[in-house]
Amino acid sequence: MYGGFEVFGLLLIVLAAAVLWSTVKVVPQGYHYTVESFGRFTRTLHPGLHFLVPVVERVGHHVNVKEQVIEIPSQDVITRDNAMVRVDGVAFFQVLNAAKSAYEVDNLENAIVNLTMTNIRTVMGSMDLDELLSNRDKINAQLLNVVDHATESWGVKVTRIEIKDIAPPRDLIDAMARQMKAEREKRAQILESEGLRAAAILKAEGEKQAVVLEAEGRREAAFKDAEARERSAEAEAKATELVSTAIANGNVQAINYFVANNYVKALESLAKAPNQKVIMMPLEASSVIGSIAGLAQITGEAFGPKGPAPAPAAPAGRGGSVPSSKS
Repeated sequence: MYGGFEVFGLLLIVLAAAVLWSTVKVVPQGYHYTVESFGRFTRTLHPGLHFLVPVVERVGHHVNVKEQVIEIPSQDVITRDNAMVRVDGVAFFQVLNAAKSAYEVDNLENAIVNLTMTNIRTVMGSMDLDELLSNRDKINAQLLNVVDHATESWGVKVTRIEIKDIAPPRDLIDAMARQMKAEREKRAQILESEGLRAAAILKAEGEKQAVVLEAEGRREAAFKDAEARERSAEAEAKATELVSTAIANGNVQAINYFVANNYVKALESLAKAPNQKVIMMPLEASSVIGSIAGLAQITGEAFGPKGPAPAPAAPAGRGGSVPSSKS
């Protein structure tokens, strides 16, 4: 009988130890525990060592207060311009109030997923396809604002919502590819046309500059030719003046020089004419030779330092006088 009391006492000790141990709770970092007293929430246990009232209190929920990520399943969305696209995403959230997340909503993650999917259809359905594909940041911001405001009463803070993929139908992708190709070809043709126009403008400018330079060259050459002709005319006038002076002074050889010089120049012009092959000259060769000899004599004697030679005397008759004619 004594042995039975010892066993009973040992069992009581073990039971008391188990009860005491059940009242000791160690909450790990990143978690909050809710405490219920007879089924009613009383307080929240934060990370650390805590003691509960035996039999009266117990732990209700283990709530993860770290930032968590949940996948948003893909779904079909019809845009404002009646294009159907398939969309999926990801959401990040963090529990700020363990009691609200445990007692205000049932199955918190499922509630967030369904709320996000509903708002994705609402936000993206109000946009055109082009706007949908080019404004992901705008979509993410609108979704975050709406979902975070809706989950505030659950003690949850939605930190980010990101659209992962927007997949239009295959035929729509092909149409978009053709449109992009046509747009790029259009831009290429425009750039090519602009290049050709610029090249034509540059070519015209170059030709214009060449014509201007050529005209300026011709004008300069004309000025030079006119100046040369003017100087030649001055020289010829000077020579003519000298010859005229010599003639006025009674120099017959100057007259011969002037006539012979012009005669030779006329012959030179006739010889240089391109349409003349045979020149018929009804002249005696001796007269031409005499003219050339006269030129040599004029050059050596007429304008020498002794002045013009005196004219030869007329031959006298037999009697020393010129015979006169009788009627």
